Amino acid sequence: MLPLDTTTRDVADNRAEVALLPIGSFEQHGPFLPLMTDTVIACAIAREVAAAHPVHLLPPVTISCSHEHADWPGTVSISAATLYAVVRDIAGSLRRSGIENLVLVNGHGGNYVLRNVVQESVGSGTRMALFPGPADWEAARERAGVLTPSYSDMHAGEVETSILLHDHPELVRPGYETADWIADDRKHLLSLGMRAYTESGVIGRPSKASAEKGRELLAALVDSFTEYLSLPAPDSRRSVR
Repeated sequence: MLPLDTTTRDVADNRAEVALLPIGSFEQHGPFLPLMTDTVIACAIAREVAAAHPVHLLPPVTISCSHEHADWPGTVSISAATLYAVVRDIAGSLRRSGIENLVLVNGHGGNYVLRNVVQESVGSGTRMALFPGPADWEAARERAGVLTPSYSDMHAGEVETSILLHDHPELVRPGYETADWIADDRKHLLSLGMRAYTESGVIGRPSKASAEKGRELLAALVDSFTEYLSLPAPDSRRSVR
């Protein structure tokens, strides 16, 4: 997360040309991970990227599109239209303050609308990107030695639990070691929600998680981010750095 003591002078002195916006969610992650899991993960990725690259780190969007978890205690959602509007407004505000490149660091797979926001940014005056992409995650999973296939490891599984075990182990409650639940046949997830496919809220194999895997996942994503800094600026052929 953005350091609490950051001032406008700090931002001016940093002269970053790229802003990072972590986007998480506030939704159930089974009985052993917190509702803030996706936000914690998005912030961890963004923080590690900011430590390695000259970017302007923004505070996170903490509630997003979690409608597939709507009937689980604690879950709170906003509409896709609202999330779209929030991100577009942030991009416009950044542009007025002199930053024309915005990377959305998405921690929640259900935020499908973010792809459209990025798609529609072409020609808007702000160059956007969505990170991590599927290829970034696959490279990270391979480097970290994640055992569960990505489709099977959907929610509160090996990847998410590993990142929290590394970054915030105090947030992981006992029970993940015996909480594995595979539901590869979930064709109607968007229509029926998570309840139709899991009793606990877990879809994945958290028992395979480890802090070491979490560390390697984050390190690999930092490495993958380098190419995002080479995207052309919106008004020229030069790169953003």
